[in-house]
Amino acid sequence: MKLLTSQQCDQYRADGYPAPIRVLSADQAAELLGRLEAFEHTQGGPLKGSYRHKTHLLFTWLNDLVRTEKILDAVEDLYGANLLCWSATFFIKEASDPAFVSWHQDSTYWGLSRPDVVSAWVALTPSNRANGAMEVIPGTHALDQIAHRDTFSANNLLSRGQEVAVDVDPAMAKVIELEPGEMSLHHVRLIHGSQPNPSGKRRIGFAIRYIPTDVRQIEGEDSATLVRGVDNYRTFEHEPRPTRDLDPEFVRLHQSIADRNAKILYKGTAVKSFDDSRMIRA
Repeated sequence: MKLLTSQQCDQYRADGYPAPIRVLSADQAAELLGRLEAFEHTQGGPLKGSYRHKTHLLFTWLNDLVRTEKILDAVEDLYGANLLCWSATFFIKEASDPAFVSWHQDSTYWGLSRPDVVSAWVALTPSNRANGAMEVIPGTHALDQIAHRDTFSANNLLSRGQEVAVDVDPAMAKVIELEPGEMSLHHVRLIHGSQPNPSGKRRIGFAIRYIPTDVRQIEGEDSATLVRGVDNYRTFEHEPRPTRDLDPEFVRLHQSIADRNAKILYKGTAVKSFDDSRMIRA
């Protein structure tokens, strides 16, 4: 094992998540947060729409983050040395935000061939019970894909307001509390959600979705970033690495990839792009 302890690996297999795991220093996390907020300042408001999706294709510092050795070492402990970053998303809850995320499984609309997918949720601010941290139902990753119902609830931040079509006992939930620079790892089928953020500060994390190279996309064309090892399967188009922030060529590439991904993620709904959606922030 490269980073995780045997107990953390056992927890992932038994419960569907280990946390917290330190992968950045507090100063490194603060630097990344500063870069994000500096860009938001130039835009006149919080990051939104397609800019929350696969943002590592737009900014060199986020592309470096998805390749962080400690993060990859932890993922390798679970899924081996040949790894793709399939996607990455900013999860941002503003201060005094009434929005919530219903209980759901990530795998519902992702179109991947099997559930060998892990999310590394990296905290750039504190994420805790007081500001709407992610909550999980331990052990539910062992379930098959559960049917979900669409609610389109106004304050539900999921793309369809989707929720698992079974009763979930909130007394079973565990709150994943993280300090800046810590991460959690959670399995793609783990039932999870989050409460509103009533606090006076933002809650910000960056979730990176990793897959072994032999996982396939079965709902259409897709792309991913090779971050470790080799890819002998090449079922995903390989994404290039940006050499400068917001390179116009990469801005165009990012938008075309986001539009293509939206066709998979929002299949069967009226949503056509991330810019049209409410965009998940849990």
